[in-house]
Amino acid sequence: MLKKELGLLDVFCIAAGAMISSGLFVLPGIAFAKAGPAMIVAYFLAALLVIPSLFAKAELATAMPKSGGTYFFIERSMGPLLGTVAGLLTWLSLALKAAFALIGIGALGLLLAPGIGEPGIKLIAIASCLLFAGLNCVSVKGTGKAQVVFVLGLLAIIVIYVFKGVGAVEHARFAPFMPFGWQSTFAVTGMVFVSFGGLTKVASVAEEVRHPGRNLPLGMFLAFAIVSMLYVVVVFVTVGTVDAQRLAGSLVPIALGAETSMGFVGRAIIGLGAFLAFASTANAGMLASSRSPMAMSRDGLLPAFFSKTNKRFNTPHLAVAVTAAFMILVIGLLPLEDLVKTASTMKILLFALVNVSVIVMRSSRIEGYRPTFRVPLCPWLPISAVVLYSFLLFEMGAVPLLLTGGFALTAALWYVGYVQRRIDRQSAIVHLVGQITSKAMRRSGLEDELRQISLERDEVELDRFDRLVQDGVTLDIDESVSATELFRRLAVDLAPKLGVKPDALHRQFLARERESSTVIEPGLAIPHVIVDGTGIFELILVRCKAGVVFSELHEPVRTAFVLVGSADERNYHLRALMTIAQIVQEPGFKDRWARATGIEQLRDVVLLATRTREEQT
Repeated sequence: MLKKELGLLDVFCIAAGAMISSGLFVLPGIAFAKAGPAMIVAYFLAALLVIPSLFAKAELATAMPKSGGTYFFIERSMGPLLGTVAGLLTWLSLALKAAFALIGIGALGLLLAPGIGEPGIKLIAIASCLLFAGLNCVSVKGTGKAQVVFVLGLLAIIVIYVFKGVGAVEHARFAPFMPFGWQSTFAVTGMVFVSFGGLTKVASVAEEVRHPGRNLPLGMFLAFAIVSMLYVVVVFVTVGTVDAQRLAGSLVPIALGAETSMGFVGRAIIGLGAFLAFASTANAGMLASSRSPMAMSRDGLLPAFFSKTNKRFNTPHLAVAVTAAFMILVIGLLPLEDLVKTASTMKILLFALVNVSVIVMRSSRIEGYRPTFRVPLCPWLPISAVVLYSFLLFEMGAVPLLLTGGFALTAALWYVGYVQRRIDRQSAIVHLVGQITSKAMRRSGLEDELRQISLERDEVELDRFDRLVQDGVTLDIDESVSATELFRRLAVDLAPKLGVKPDALHRQFLARERESSTVIEPGLAIPHVIVDGTGIFELILVRCKAGVVFSELHEPVRTAFVLVGSADERNYHLRALMTIAQIVQEPGFKDRWARATGIEQLRDVVLLATRTREEQT
């Protein structure tokens, strides 16, 4: 298990740094040539289109904070075939985007030495790749701190650009606002959409985030809100300060705006900002992309060496090294334009699959799936996102679609030739289909895994009450029964463990109930008796779907916690009662208890409840 060394600021900076790159420093000039001043609207619409995937990633990441991010979510929800495809596409798209950022760093070398040419640019990019690979191999914490420095410095430069540029804005430059019509604006929306694609990279390192239930969604939302606002404001200032003829098609649009409002110093400052942007994107990309092969290796989808971690630094050094080698290959050999579009096509496809994953996980009703953030308007918002992303995919062109299809086909062949015979893991969609087609389902490994993930996320150490739940008797009764019949069944199950006769224990339950009813609120009872001996305490969970009839005065009881203990366990008896009170008062407890599909899920409802636990000694 990887160290949890990333805090809220690190999450924010990884997410923000992955967004601010060529989408801000290069793309506005190209977008202006196609849409005119209306590119401001395109950036705003693109930000809106990211929101469903932001919500989906936030929900999935808080429920399953594991390395691999998108791969892990899709594999666990839709199975190893789609998981293999998604994992390799995630790895390729993140690595490609990081490689492009490294080439951006190389291109900045032209400002200092205009004569270095393309070979010099590639050498600088490769050297930068090796530098970031070394940093990622040595320390995730160091990688996070470097990202904080890059991003905070970058945000400061962008804020300076905005404040200096607002005063130089000329409103006449915004007319005509939409010279090429709405269709062109929508087409540019699809193009600039990829500028926001890096936002959810941080989900790939979720396993290394402290308090992921809070820090992951909060960091992602803060990054989205701040960077989206800066995107729109920066392109507004740029359009308002730069002549249309100079801006259209320019590869240094922000530098032109800075030169207009601040002169040569402004251009130099933006050059520094561009370096920080490319560095932060490359750094975050190296960190995130290396986690996909590591997570796939853990699951048996790739050879085992990808999941090995360095004994000294506890980092996935081999996964980082292979990722860096692939990026160097891209930098050194491959043309960029179609590959940029291909990476974007992969990202849109993965966003669509992530939204489908949310629907599948929600519908499966696996008790261990406990996100701390939930997508609003589900399933309608994810479904709408899938439809919109499908339109965007066809706007990317034939070559990117063919290349993405080729990569996906290669991944599918890898699954058939390597993965299929090695693993047999049930996904949430299989669980869902089983619920629909069969009432008698055996418990899947996914349910146990998600329960363990939830406990690890919340840093829960199981206490005595948890162990009583795990090891004790659980009754799940379909038909309506009387309290007398319930006590008879309890006596039969408990008598061998307590070393007493069933009839005697049955009489004790009946006598205790005659003293005063153990129904403490409508639908809930806590029957309890004291038995002879020392150090004895048993907890029995009972669900009766049709209800246990205790008396005509009470509503039928569907939930019962039965306590049996010796006199010397009186103090623990009181603590158990307080624990039960916390469990049953948790919001949503009754619904989760009612829809649990069997004994193990009933136990999960109790084990995963939010409550105060005893300190372990």
